[in-house]
Amino acid sequence: MATRDAPRRPALVRELGAFGIVGLVAYVVDVGLFNLLRFAGDPGLLEQRPLTAKVISVAVATAVSYAGNRHWTWRNRSRRRLHREITLFLVFNAIGLAIALICLALSHYALGLTSPLADNISANGVGLVLATAFRFWAYRTHVFPVGPPGDGLTAPPTDAGPRSAPHPRSHGSAAPAGRATRTPRRGGRRRSTRRR
Repeated sequence: MATRDAPRRPALVRELGAFGIVGLVAYVVDVGLFNLLRFAGDPGLLEQRPLTAKVISVAVATAVSYAGNRHWTWRNRSRRRLHREITLFLVFNAIGLAIALICLALSHYALGLTSPLADNISANGVGLVLATAFRFWAYRTHVFPVGPPGDGLTAPPTDAGPRSAPHPRSHGSAAPAGRATRTPRRGGRRRSTRRR
């Protein structure tokens, strides 16, 4: 069993690393765009409309996350029809958001932990970790699954170019290594030499 699972570990580690980098980039886009829309300029473009700014920043960050995971993290996976793939991605992304909100609600309302530190630990600590783990599993298993073409899946693109035909060996090419060749010697005798 250990031998069978060994080849999968490097691929899983690569996927986790790429998924984490894509998530970090999407997070920076979300936070950066939100603050840019609200506070860049005097006044900011959406300074008095924080909810609108957040909707726009989340939408752009989600698009970045999808593109990064589709074309980098799981670029070698079979592809679904585009509308179905995007729909699944959005559904599981929303479930991940709900997980973080549930953690915040349990901490804030059920347990009565209402301090800023408690809210950040529950939402951006426990909630974020659980939501990220769920998203990784859901994207890997359902949105970008492993499988042969068929059942709504198409083959992934390949970067391999056309293979060139092997060149036939010319008559004057050197003999393979290890094969003995005979050279003439004075007196009619032949001497055998072996190429290394």
